[in-house]
Formats: sequence, C-alpha cells, structure tokens
Amino acid sequence: MDDLNGINFGLGTLPLLLNAKSRSISAENPKGDTGEGGREIPDASSPASKLGKGWKVRPCITLAKNSTANIAKIKGPGIIQHIWITVNENAYRDCVLRFFWDGEESPSIEVPLGDFFANGHALRYNVNSLPVVVNPSGGFNCYWPMPFDKNCRITIENQRCEDIEGFFYQISYTLCDIPENAAYLHAQWRRDVTNRQKPEYIILDSISGRGHYVGTFLAWTQLANGWWGEGEIKFFIDADREYPTICGTGTEDYFGGAWCFGDTYSTPFLGYPLCRKEAGEVPKHSLYRWHVMDPIRFEENLRVTIQALGWWPDGKFQPLSDDITSVGYWYQSEPHSQFPKLPTIEERWPR
Repeated sequence: MDDLNGINFGLGTLPLLLNAKSRSISAENPKGDTGEGGREIPDASSPASKLGKGWKVRPCITLAKNSTANIAKIKGPGIIQHIWITVNENAYRDCVLRFFWDGEESPSIEVPLGDFFANGHALRYNVNSLPVVVNPSGGFNCYWPMPFDKNCRITIENQRCEDIEGFFYQISYTLCDIPENAAYLHAQWRRDVTNRQKPEYIILDSISGRGHYVGTFLAWTQLANGWWGEGEIKFFIDADREYPTICGTGTEDYFGGAWCFGDTYSTPFLGYPLCRKEAGEVPKHSLYRWHVMDPIRFEENLRVTIQALGWWPDGKFQPLSDDITSVGYWYQSEPHSQFPKLPTIEERWPR
C-alpha cells in the first residue's frame, strides 16, 4: 500500500499509515512551517491584546488595492487537499485566483475568485457538491486534489481601486511523493455574448496535451424572455473537427435536470443552485457539472462548446444572444497551452 504515496483517495484509505506529512497555510502560519502557527504578537488595538500570543491575533489579511498577494509558496512534492476562503462579495469578480505549478510562468488556474468556487455573477449562494462546497455565509471550500512535484505558488490579485479587508484563508496540503502519472489541475475562465447567427459559446479551446476534463461551471445571464436551455454541449476530442465525439441533448440534460428544471438543486456531482429573477434585473442562472465519475479523456487536444437556444412561437429553435461566463476544469500533463488573455475588471463585471 506504500505506492499510494500519501494521497487520500477516499474513506477506504483513511486507516492506512502512509509516508506523508500534513501541513497547512493560513494568515496565522503564512509559510506553513512546523510549529510556527499562532506566533503573531498582538498590539494594543488587537482583540487578543489582553490574552497575548496564540489567541487569534492574525486570522486574516487585507488585500491591498491593485496588487497581488502570494498566499502560498510550497516546496514539493505534495498535494493540496482542501482550500477554505471567505471574503466580502466585492472580491468575487474583482479578485483573480491563480495557481502556478513547478515554477511555470503562465498560471494553470486563472479564475475570478467567486467563479472558481461556483459562485457566479458576483453573488453569494450555497453550493453542496463533492469537490466544491459553499456554506453560509460565503464559506468557500475546494476539495479538487491538486498534486505538484517541485513547487506550488498561489496568488490572489485585487484589481479594485480600494483595499479589501477581511480575507480569510486556509490551504491544507500533504508533503508526499507523487505518482509519475499524476496530472495537474487546470481551470480557465471565459466570457462572451453569444451571436444569434451562430449562438455557440466556447468553454475551452486549443487545449493541447494529454489529460481529462473534470468540470463545467456556467453563470448564464438571459438577455431575452422565455426558456434559454435547449442548446447542446459538445466535446471535440483529439481528431474531431466539424462534429464532436460527445454531444449532449440539451442544457438542462447535461446538468442533470429535465424539462426546463422547474426548481433549483445542488447535489454531489451536478447542480442548478441559482435561479435569480428579481424586479429590474435580467434573469441570472448558475449551473455546475463535475465529471468525477465520468472524466472526459483526451490524448492530444480538447475543445468544449455549448449552444444558446430557446424556442420561437412556431416551435422552431430560437438562436439566443445571452451573456455567459464559464469555468472549465481539467487535469493534464504539463506544459499547457497559453490561456487567452483574462478580460479586464470592467469586462468581468456582471450585468
């Protein structure tokens, strides 16, 4: 059983003694060093001033305006097993989370903070899934396993013109050997308004290398009345060109629902946790689909798209012009293809 290398694959491995070391990074122990947690000295203004060291002196940090903070620098090999973050909603679209594996200059994960945790539209709502959980009130949790060999660096960039106070975080990981066939987690954020002439939204494109696709998150804003979810998702794998190998049957079908949803839901692998229809607002929807039990494997390249379709009164499909943002999640061996340039803070603001 030593070949598990410290990686916890589920409840069945919990009784096993493995060659691994548990570590955690937070504002109270920003380097994750042994015996270094809770050493901050309180000043006179601190709530812990009457208690002294070791009593919740530095539980959070302030994200300075127009700046990037390194929240984790870890020397490997190892695997990130859990991330918890909470902060005010004004950080959800205006702060960008990035992960860099093994000294790479281009991030493998580059996503606005809220969207990475399936909270789109810069809104706070609960998510009850297996790899991503959002609890009241805005407790972001991530359980995607993230192995790395040489090192890992995680940053958060505040692109707002003001400081954001009260950024709380905990990054739990294990230092252990990593199997040679372990792939690296990647995630990419995109946004576009679909074209009525060809209402095809691109979730991922030009992904090259060997890997498997593991998740889709969509924050969908309707720009017209009526039903919006007739479009099919399509996975163009390796040699696929005009037609895909995997083709869905409808938007609500892909996310595990049926017949125009009818209600919201949040389950371990798929969900429709947000349907917001407020007076004076355009309708907003959020959906996730985690391919934990059915990863989509590719050997050379991958392209993922979804259509935006509704109905005309005559029973024909209506092409829609809707505002869609997405996060595509996948594992692959490095190096990865260059990501498209992330839209500016103004281009990311929700409607």
